[in-house]
Amino acid sequence: MQWVGVFLCTHAPRWCPSWISGSFGDKQSLLAENMVVARVLAWEGCACRPMFLFVTMKPKINYRLSIATGTHKGDRDYQQDRVEVLRHPYEKQCLMVVVADGMGGRSGGSQASRQVVESAREMLRQFDVEKDDPSVMLRRLVADAHVVIRMLNVSSELEPHSTIAAHLLLPSGANHWVHSGDSRIYHFRKGCLLMRTRDHSYVQSLIDKGEISEAESIGHEKSHLLTGCLGMDIDPPIAQACIDQVEVGDAVLSCTDGLWAYFSEDELAKMAYALTPADACKQLLTIARTRAAGRGDNVSLAILKATAATANLPDERLIDFEL
Repeated sequence: MQWVGVFLCTHAPRWCPSWISGSFGDKQSLLAENMVVARVLAWEGCACRPMFLFVTMKPKINYRLSIATGTHKGDRDYQQDRVEVLRHPYEKQCLMVVVADGMGGRSGGSQASRQVVESAREMLRQFDVEKDDPSVMLRRLVADAHVVIRMLNVSSELEPHSTIAAHLLLPSGANHWVHSGDSRIYHFRKGCLLMRTRDHSYVQSLIDKGEISEAESIGHEKSHLLTGCLGMDIDPPIAQACIDQVEVGDAVLSCTDGLWAYFSEDELAKMAYALTPADACKQLLTIARTRAAGRGDNVSLAILKATAATANLPDERLIDFEL
């Protein structure tokens, strides 16, 4: 275990430069979250007999992220969805997954969803992993994309709109979310739902009021009605969340309503847990197309899964993380 710390000496409180960093062995310690407070009873070689050592420690977690994406235009004439996995240009252990469902005319929706991805790319490029607040950056992403889409509306009269569901994975293992509209993020752990986004939609408002159940909302005739998204005359609703630590076995699914409309949460959880991301994407797309029965919307999805670093994974789209 590596530490960086300060000694308080028995002679007088002062820095002891000989003991600024090193390896922490079998000394007695108390662990409270990420701070180790070690009472050193005796330290060989230090004449000033140090009494306390404060050590900042990060647990070392080794895992591999396997990521796959999938899209299908469904039974629509045009593909207006976008899905993208963005790598930070300087910090290889930081990435963002973005899903956007565009709406508005033949090309308006496509332009809107493309703008969401481009805004995300620029925000990630400017993001300082060590200094910047990820929640603030994600809120700026939604706000900036909304402004640009509104400008497209004025200039082109295409009435472009878009949803967004994006999550930012940091080197610490924390996973920050933001969403607006009805594109979703699901976080599964050990084959069970840990957390998911809540839609900004008319049907979700009925669920929140207790007028219908989650099961009754599947296939609801007014499921397409949104209460907020990017490009509207009012500011978009912005919902955020954070999973403090991604663990081995976790799976994160981001998708548009063209996918989740045909599955229960339990079905999604089981497939994300049992299959590789690439196989899960293929199977989910196939089943969604079958269940759509010729009336399917555009579909976009991304699945990120954390496995043990020693796992033998196919060379699809792999990223090794050492956190």
